[in-house]
Amino acid sequence: MRVLEPALLEKRGCPMGCKQCASDELTDFNAEVAIHFPGLKGLNEPPVWVFPKLLVCLQCGFAELVIPEEQIEQLRSGAIRIQLSRRAQAS
Repeated sequence: MRVLEPALLEKRGCPMGCKQCASDELTDFNAEVAIHFPGLKGLNEPPVWVFPKLLVCLQCGFAELVIPEEQIEQLRSGAIRIQLSRRAQAS
């Protein structure tokens, strides 16, 4: 396991370490995340799969990731479909 060097942390936008506890014990992990849409209408939408680098603080467990633009667009489209479906049902 590799704890990130201060220069690499600064490059990642974390010049002072963990955003929650300020520890410098941050490590990158490969991740696999399935993002599900909320509510009953969300059950009609497939999950959006994301395979980001996950930056994890080994002191407090705080984690952060960046979702790529392609998956952001999938989330945006799914959210719009759910909103339109709710509006149509309310009418």
